[in-house]
Amino acid sequence: MTNAATAEQVCSCFHCGRDVPPGSDFVAQIDGQSRPMCCPGCQAVAQTIVESGLDNYYRHRSSNASAPEIPGRQLPEAMLAELALYDQPSIQKDFVHALDDSRREASLVIEGITCAACAWLLDHHLGRQPGVEQASVNLSSHRMRLCWDNDRTSLSQLLAAIYRIGYQGHPYHPDREEQLLEQEKKRAIRRLGVAGVGMMQVMMYAIALYAGAMQDMEERFVVFLRWASLIIATPVALYAARPFYVAAIRDLRSRNLSMDVPVSIAILGAYCASVWATLTDSGEVYFDSVTMFTFFLLIGRYLEMQARHRTGRAGNALLNLLPTSALRLTDGGEQLVAATELVVGDRVLVKPGHTIPADGIIRRGHSSIDESALTGEYLPVRHREGETVVGGTLNVENPIEIEISRTGGDTQLSAIVRLLDRAQAEKPGTARIADRVSSYFVAAVLATAAGVSLIWWQIEPSDAFWVTLSVLVVTCPCALSLATPTALTAATGTLRQNGLLITRGHVLESLAKATHVVFDKTGTLTEGNLSLRDVITLEGSRDDALRLAAALEAHSEHPIARAFRGFGAPPATDLESHLGQGLEGLIDGRRYRIGKPEFAIELAAGEALPAMPDQHGHWLLLCAEDGPLAWFGLDDQLRQDAVDSVRALKSLGIEVEMLTGDSSPAAHEVASRLGIERIQAGVTPEQKLAHIRRLQQEGAQLVMVGDGINDIPVLAGAQTSVAMGSATDLAKTCADAVLLTGSLGRLVDAVLLARKCRAIIRENLGWALLYNLLALPLAATGFIAPYMAAIGMSASSLVVVGNALRLSKLVRRKPSTQAREHA
Repeated sequence: MTNAATAEQVCSCFHCGRDVPPGSDFVAQIDGQSRPMCCPGCQAVAQTIVESGLDNYYRHRSSNASAPEIPGRQLPEAMLAELALYDQPSIQKDFVHALDDSRREASLVIEGITCAACAWLLDHHLGRQPGVEQASVNLSSHRMRLCWDNDRTSLSQLLAAIYRIGYQGHPYHPDREEQLLEQEKKRAIRRLGVAGVGMMQVMMYAIALYAGAMQDMEERFVVFLRWASLIIATPVALYAARPFYVAAIRDLRSRNLSMDVPVSIAILGAYCASVWATLTDSGEVYFDSVTMFTFFLLIGRYLEMQARHRTGRAGNALLNLLPTSALRLTDGGEQLVAATELVVGDRVLVKPGHTIPADGIIRRGHSSIDESALTGEYLPVRHREGETVVGGTLNVENPIEIEISRTGGDTQLSAIVRLLDRAQAEKPGTARIADRVSSYFVAAVLATAAGVSLIWWQIEPSDAFWVTLSVLVVTCPCALSLATPTALTAATGTLRQNGLLITRGHVLESLAKATHVVFDKTGTLTEGNLSLRDVITLEGSRDDALRLAAALEAHSEHPIARAFRGFGAPPATDLESHLGQGLEGLIDGRRYRIGKPEFAIELAAGEALPAMPDQHGHWLLLCAEDGPLAWFGLDDQLRQDAVDSVRALKSLGIEVEMLTGDSSPAAHEVASRLGIERIQAGVTPEQKLAHIRRLQQEGAQLVMVGDGINDIPVLAGAQTSVAMGSATDLAKTCADAVLLTGSLGRLVDAVLLARKCRAIIRENLGWALLYNLLALPLAATGFIAPYMAAIGMSASSLVVVGNALRLSKLVRRKPSTQAREHA
């Protein structure tokens, strides 16, 4: 019976679940127990997992029948039932995107993240769940991008896996995230307030104790001051510092070291030792060190949190492009509903001037749609029945009836938001190095503290605890961990607020090292908006022609009409818009047409179409019933700050080039006006790509700026690519950053801020390492008391955060030569 029972107990491999061959003696130590293994391969893999600190894998994996799951944290049935609601398609539609039949992608907000080690743990833990293809956490915004196979696992199971290791995951939604940010801020302020008030009071008592020690204060007053300090310091140690303890316990459970571990040991060690000294009336008390340490560390965390919140709120504003309501058509007529209530198959009425609430297909009517927010096309695009329109675009001319085809997470606008989340989750090389250094540094600190404690126990046992405590406090890697994230977060948030949206993690590093900037012409160096360039009259005066054209265009919302807004005239009557062709109306009882030449000349039956003045620009013909009257030449203009921006880039030592598919003389004219010597005109997308690859092979650190579909290959091929805010949706997808404002000056600002960011990161890392290298020997030899260590560590963190916050403003640019000349 004993042999049978033994065989029954070890019949399955703890790693793979297969049968263990009779007589096998392969085992691995997991969670302090000897676990049976079926072969040397499983034994080696299991030992590697344990030695890498990832044995938590065995706690959270899908268990087999004979190897029951060892949960990290049991979840109540009510919570599991609540999480199961997230598996319903009606709830997932707003934040889950279907990549194909089974693969899904979602954006989540994670609560409880305190440092880079938390992000690392979540990435690795979720990445090992069955069916998960990718899990990446953005440390700055605390958002996770999660991709999984819905046939193998469910979203509720993945959310439960997050909860089990001490974090909380919520679907990303701007309103929900705003509430979470506000709650986090209130909690942080409360804890900071308790720590601040406690620190001031305890420091006041500490000064009295220090002074009394030099002047032989009566014992009863010493006891009173100690007990008063204990009472006031207790809320600071047990409430204000609680986030450090929670994070440390979570990290120890997951076998993952972070800075919260030495911080918690230092705070609790100093507090407990001081409590013991007060109760026994022996030794020294360090309540002042506890409160001061907690307060200054909380200040650093609060400033970092503020920078992160600023970045998150800037990103949330992107989703405000969609309207909040829509006119849904029902059997009884029109019904005003929230846009989030629309489902696939609903029909909505979109009136002129209103925004389309979701992606759909026109089922009745025709109109021009302003798609500039998504496609970059400055002229509205005419759409007829059966054609697809995109949510977030603007209906310009006529009312249309749309059948909704995609809502929530499946819309094109949501795709852009997912793109940003993906980009923010990518860590630049500097951040990855800092994460690794920080993790090793914590382990080194704990090992050093243990060694110092043993040495001092041999030298002077009464001082061993306090010296060890000083080592733990003074070497806390807070500054090292904050050095890179705070700088990157501040710089990214500042650029967002000023019109440059970074969509990939390497952009700041690349901009700082840029040697070449290559521009497209149309829509990049030029405005992309038509303006009146020339008027050629065929009959009558120039002023009469402008008055007639302005009268016809007076009520039109078409971008062409904006070119005539400066010539005031009473609007035409009986006005009729011909989609994609032009306008027709009565002025003083006479009928006129303006628009495409072929359309306008039809009004004058029998008249021949006059020759177009030239092939440059966009020409409109004004025609009356008795013949053509005038040609109007419209053209694109240089961006307002293009000249100054090119000059500023050159002053930074950057080579500026222009690549354009335009083979007309206008390309060389634009280059000449901008002062660009290196230009290639009339090139194909393939030639553009070949050119930038040649430059990169020669060692150029290249930034490509473009906006059109023909720029997509070169944007994707460049080391760093920037798409204009008016660019096509596909161009934005391929770009590393988006220039939302259309101001080229923001690109100059980005280069300057990126260089400053690189310098500040180096300063922060250098300061953090130098401080720890200098402070550690002093603390280990007993020259630094715990309260001094607390001040030094907190000051070090504040220096790093304060230095990073210098990036919250753009670098001041020197006045351009042109500006000085005008002055």
